[in-house]
Amino acid sequence: MVKGRQGQRVRTYVRGMILGYKRSKSNQYEHTSLLQIEGVSTKRIAYMYKAKTKSDGTAVRCIWGKVTCPHGNSSVVRAKFRSNLPPSSMGKKVRVFMYPSSV
Repeated sequence: MVKGRQGQRVRTYVRGMILGYKRSKSNQYEHTSLLQIEGVSTKRIAYMYKAKTKSDGTAVRCIWGKVTCPHGNSSVVRAKFRSNLPPSSMGKKVRVFMYPSSV
């Protein structure tokens, strides 16, 4: 919590959305994803999703990634994740963290 703020939570990420994979006319490259981000300030990204079974006491899982480069002129960026994102992630939300993390 930030000093001087009582009872308010500080959000340490900006919201983004997964648009799809990098692609050409006939090929699709699953190792690079395209993201639409509200305001880009760092490279750290977390795709969070819910699983059916609990692991470590929670059903929420996370795939970490980072922004690699811009893509076009409309605040779309390319990102690579530790493991390729599943096709079910298209159109879902991601969190782009505004601070450096060692995770």
